[in-house]
Amino acid sequence: MSLNRSEKEAVISEVTSLAAKAQTLVMAEYRGITVANMDKLRVTARNSGVSLSVLKNTLARRAVAGSSFEVVADQMTGPLIYGFSEDAVAAAKVVADFAKTNDKLVIRAGVYGGKVLDIEGVKQLASIPSKEVLLAQLCGLLMSPISRTAVVLGALAAKNGEGAAAPAEAAAEPAAEPAAPAEDAAAA
Repeated sequence: MSLNRSEKEAVISEVTSLAAKAQTLVMAEYRGITVANMDKLRVTARNSGVSLSVLKNTLARRAVAGSSFEVVADQMTGPLIYGFSEDAVAAAKVVADFAKTNDKLVIRAGVYGGKVLDIEGVKQLASIPSKEVLLAQLCGLLMSPISRTAVVLGALAAKNGEGAAAPAEAAAEPAAEPAAPAEDAAAA
């Protein structure tokens, strides 16, 4: 189905706005993927905040012209699906995870920070934990010294509490012992 000029301009402006907001672009060949699998990929992408598009390569090249994604314009050939994401790792993670279970999806290239990523680069980017996981790990690291200090102080307080209880018990015990010899003396 051929697009008329105004439809092409609309597609270009839409993809240009996606590229302006995105940090990452991942391109993959989708030859041979069933419609059901493509729908699963789109749902997963949508839930992860990734915009997946099947575009004519000439329109994609025009849309990314002047952006940080222009560095892969020469690789925009063949049947490609384009994944844009504002999150630095989301697009790479969605495409790489889907490619693990479906050998028909072949990662072609990616761009992050204006630098071209090869297949291994996309996979490495996908292996980075999400922003939420990294923030949780950072919070855990920041809380670790505080919780360790609390454990040590709790142990010291418990030890000092035992030490304070022991002299009180020792003071109570000698008072009971002299009473016993007095009873022995009275019995004699």
